[in-house]
Amino acid sequence: MAPITPFKISIPDSRLQRLQQKLALTNFPNELEVLDSASDKEPWPRGVPLSEIKRLTTYWKEHFDWRKVEARLNKELPQYTTDIEIDGFGSYNMHFVHQRSDAAVAADGEPAIPLLFLHGWPGSFIEVSKILHLLVNGEEDRISFHVVAPSLIDFGFSDGSRSRSFGLNQHAEAYHKVMLGLGYEEYVIQAGDLGYVISRLMTSKYGATHIKALHTNSAVPAEPTAESHPELYTELENEPLSDFDKSGLARTASFSKDTMGYVALLTTRPQTIGYSLTDSPVGLLGWIYEKLHDRTDGYPWTDEEILTWACIHYFSRSGPAALGNLYFALERDSTVPGHPFAVVQGYIPDVPLGISRFAKDLILLPKAWNRTLGLVVLQREHERGGHFGAWECPREIVRDLKGLVKEAKVWMIK
Repeated sequence: MAPITPFKISIPDSRLQRLQQKLALTNFPNELEVLDSASDKEPWPRGVPLSEIKRLTTYWKEHFDWRKVEARLNKELPQYTTDIEIDGFGSYNMHFVHQRSDAAVAADGEPAIPLLFLHGWPGSFIEVSKILHLLVNGEEDRISFHVVAPSLIDFGFSDGSRSRSFGLNQHAEAYHKVMLGLGYEEYVIQAGDLGYVISRLMTSKYGATHIKALHTNSAVPAEPTAESHPELYTELENEPLSDFDKSGLARTASFSKDTMGYVALLTTRPQTIGYSLTDSPVGLLGWIYEKLHDRTDGYPWTDEEILTWACIHYFSRSGPAALGNLYFALERDSTVPGHPFAVVQGYIPDVPLGISRFAKDLILLPKAWNRTLGLVVLQREHERGGHFGAWECPREIVRDLKGLVKEAKVWMIK
């Protein structure tokens, strides 16, 4: 087993100085004048308003203290690195948060449960920070977890992919081997966004032998048809949609129509946008802040939170352009051209599935469709909350995850 090495975030002073130079030299675009009251009520339809970006840029230059943020992250999140051999691709240095539970036992006297937390984009390993103490502390209901939250390859402080053929299967292999390297032969997964895609591949590759349950807040099922799921299709033909489902379909349609452009870009020409994201910190800020604003349910983002999320990408080991590699692989590895999520829409029978459905998520398809994904043992709907479940609604995510553990009777973990 490769050594596990303690890790502290430590961005060189030269990079901080370079960032300040870049911010000072920023050129801002023009913004069209608002001429009618209706448009004035909707300041975001063309993207992040110029006033917001100018305000955040000033704060970034004059008030934001990365060293203070860095020290807090290092104090609050126990971080490590290890080298993982990925078949056919060599060794990759992986960064991850790892905190074992101090709680003595789970509900029926068994040890705490190993949990792999997989983030998405524009998130990072930092997404685990709001749920970490809730997961490792089992005092309330005596269900606790040993938590592992990697930086995905090409994100944060893990290595970047070095080959165009590096794809989703290699991601799945990497995080599974991190868990094995830590001694966790059996574990559960909590995942959202791109992490959900990877988690589905992991459950299909490693199955119930290693993965005892999967919880997600980003389910993307296929629509049941008379050919693919005849019984479910017949059942749904005679069952009206709930109000929650109707609202979810409307939100999904709006997301597909108005804000999916970034997916088309990143799955086809990620290198081109990569130059801008790498060279301009304010360009990166606008790219990320738009997603933070649009994907949450009125979450009150602070300037420090926004800039912390942006900085983790800006200072990442492989650079902010590397995020496009995973999106490109998502399209390339898909079994259906033009439908990147098809790769994870098969039925997986032997890994219990739990699903949290937040009313303001991006893709929210009818609840019953999730039965096409596998053995759904828990589904809960939440009237508030958006795409970043662990950040916006940490208690709800943890409560639902523990509910899955109870329903799936995950007490056989070694």
